[in-house]
Amino acid sequence: MRHYLGSLIMISVMLTSCAVHDGAPDGFNPDPSKIRNAKPANEPLSRYGNPPSYTVNGQTYQVLKSSEGFVQRGEASWYGTKFHGKNTSSGEPYDMYAMTAAHKTLPLPTYVEVMRTDTGQKLIVKVNDRGPFHDGRIIDLSYAAAHKLGIAGSGTAPVEIRAIDTSGLDLNTSGVLLPPAENGDGIIHVQVAAMGSEQAAEDLASSLRAKQFNSVRILMTKDNGKKLYRVRIGPIPNTDLAYQVLADLKHIGMEAARVVVD
Repeated sequence: MRHYLGSLIMISVMLTSCAVHDGAPDGFNPDPSKIRNAKPANEPLSRYGNPPSYTVNGQTYQVLKSSEGFVQRGEASWYGTKFHGKNTSSGEPYDMYAMTAAHKTLPLPTYVEVMRTDTGQKLIVKVNDRGPFHDGRIIDLSYAAAHKLGIAGSGTAPVEIRAIDTSGLDLNTSGVLLPPAENGDGIIHVQVAAMGSEQAAEDLASSLRAKQFNSVRILMTKDNGKKLYRVRIGPIPNTDLAYQVLADLKHIGMEAARVVVD
């Protein structure tokens, strides 16, 4: 069991290990250096997941009012396919491809730097969930974050985590620069190509699906009366994942691919 609904909040309950019932997604093996860190943002506290305290498996945890100056050492673990798409404690869907994490007491959300103390590798994640409820483990990384940190195979690693002060950032801004939106609906896609031939678009879409790209779609539009077939991947839930998909496409030679918001 990973999540349950408390009064007005959702609290996730972590399995004692990710070896049973959970796992890694098929076909996800990007260059870790191509996986982008979460972009720290000054966000308001979530309506969910921030009670003064909560109890899991008979143990009560006190939620911190502030993450200022927070530093902690312990063991990191990860969670993956079993919880993908399910609600986190903050109410956001868990996305194993995004740079997120779970922590027992930090305010949701908090951005933290995670450093492996055995190798010095570092990354940044957004804490938007509760867990891991296992002795000695202090943070539960998304699968993408675990892959970037090099612990997807071993399952755990010693880490130090430091909360990032985002108070100096503009509220709700993240520093992620998106291309100009084609309109204001805010749905994120990666556009691979725009083609005048429907058959060519279908052939490209089939090729992408064969290379294990998911959610490949063809959108037909008109430009000066001529039909244009846009081959797109998405919708994609967040910009970090969109730019990860973009990097994967460029790795196979799709240099014209770009992130679009429409």
